[in-house]
Amino acid sequence: MNRKLRFGMIGGGRGAFIGAVHRIAAQMDGKAELVAGAFSSDAERSKASGADLFLDPARVYGSYEEMARAESAAPLDSRLDFIVIVTPNHQHFPPAKLFLESGFNVVCDKPVTFNLAEARALKKIVAKSKKVFALTHNYTGNVMVKQARDMVRAGELGDIRKVVVEYPQGWLSTHLEATGQKQAGWRTDPKRSGAAGCIGDIGTHAENLAHYVAGLQIDSLCADLTTFVKGRKLDDDGNILVRYKGGAKGVLHASQISVGDENNLNLRVYGTKAAVEWYQEHPNELIVKFPDKPRQIWRRGNGYVGARAGSFTRIPAGHPEGYLEAFGNIYREAFRAIEAEVTGQPQPKDLDFPTIDDGVEGMAFIETAVKSSKLGAKWVKFPKL
Repeated sequence: MNRKLRFGMIGGGRGAFIGAVHRIAAQMDGKAELVAGAFSSDAERSKASGADLFLDPARVYGSYEEMARAESAAPLDSRLDFIVIVTPNHQHFPPAKLFLESGFNVVCDKPVTFNLAEARALKKIVAKSKKVFALTHNYTGNVMVKQARDMVRAGELGDIRKVVVEYPQGWLSTHLEATGQKQAGWRTDPKRSGAAGCIGDIGTHAENLAHYVAGLQIDSLCADLTTFVKGRKLDDDGNILVRYKGGAKGVLHASQISVGDENNLNLRVYGTKAAVEWYQEHPNELIVKFPDKPRQIWRRGNGYVGARAGSFTRIPAGHPEGYLEAFGNIYREAFRAIEAEVTGQPQPKDLDFPTIDDGVEGMAFIETAVKSSKLGAKWVKFPKL
């Protein structure tokens, strides 16, 4: 393309956390620019947020419905190429549906929808629209996560026997939502978050990371979800056993009451030949372990990293890359698909970003975990996707 992609944002205004992250990531490679937005359900707050971002006031809207009407009627040389949805979970499906059916590509924050029924419906809408739908499970954008995945695919670990994935945080160890804290408020509200709290918010990241690297499909799971903080309406801790198709076993732990932990997402994949271990708080390193020789620490940016994974490296070795760069890599790959869609070219065959399929799997994971826990931590079959 001989121009930048144009995008609009739904949500992500003043007081939001993830909106700013998306804006940084989307503009990291200079391939896209924010030109429009409906940044809040409050029209005045939306206008104020647009002013903060120096946008044309005429393209700052009081609602996403207003934005869809106006942008659908805009001339092709100024029309949006895609929109980004960064609202609480209950506000994902309606704007995604509207904009897809109005002819726009969509990037959406996770989890994809409020429930599994919406996710399945959205999958049909995406297929019918023939538009690009990207889901920002951003941790899969890390270079050494991709290296681990490539090693599994190449058979370097042998047959996968066990997967252990953990995501402990401590920020909700008190009744923070009662203080009016915005991020805690919607994440612990079943009317906005959905059927799960911790398992929906960060458990889906853990499940997606394990699936991305190990390439295994869940057959059934046994979940024990707990609400430790008195007065809280959704789970704040979860411990899940997983049986994968083919015989491998898994352990998934997600918690937001693990005092002292920040964002300690980590993954261990054990095969018959070797194992890999990755920690989100030390994202530039991948630990590789063997049965008959010392463990190795592989570091991003070095020549021994595989060519495909290495292609996602942005700066030389020794200059740390992390959360924002991984997010940027998700957008970089999504942009390849969006550019092809906008210019009428065939989709590249080597695209590497989370799609609606990952979203449906994530919602199935939430629904199955909640069901299992309500049944007293019984084994429940994973639904067909």
